[in-house]
Amino acid sequence: LPFSYVYGYEGYAVAAAKATANYETYGVLYNRPAVMVEGICPSGWHIPSDGEWQTMVISLGMSEADAASEGWRGSPVGDYMKSTSGWGWSDWSGSSGNGSNSSGFTGLPGGLIDPPDGFFWVEESSYWWTASGSGTSAWAWGLWNGWDEVFRFVETRDYGFSARCVRD
Repeated sequence: LPFSYVYGYEGYAVAAAKATANYETYGVLYNRPAVMVEGICPSGWHIPSDGEWQTMVISLGMSEADAASEGWRGSPVGDYMKSTSGWGWSDWSGSSGNGSNSSGFTGLPGGLIDPPDGFFWVEESSYWWTASGSGTSAWAWGLWNGWDEVFRFVETRDYGFSARCVRD
């Protein structure tokens, strides 16, 4: 079943969820079935495939081999994708985890949700579903505060991640 979540909101009223500060800052986290619902993106837009994510990070300077591999890789592409504010501390020195956002992607640290355990790593990480997957798993991409790399991985459809729409 498709589910969506707003950090700090426990109700079911869409208007009330949209009125929260966390909705304004981080938006909505979706499980995989919710991301694949027709109409999640405006007309003329779609959830990008894993290949489209690879094309994007390659355009930002990541090698093709790194773009196609799993795990953390491709420094400093993560820095290029992270927003310039909103990221929590990044290391024991207390330095900012913010990025340069030189790509214009403006990745915000909305964290993830692992039902039924709740939200994790808000202000520290962000993850996005792709349209590529099958069965109970799909490809996803992530950023972490203070790290200049990008994370590519396969995850089960129950987790709640962000969604990013791109033009057709």
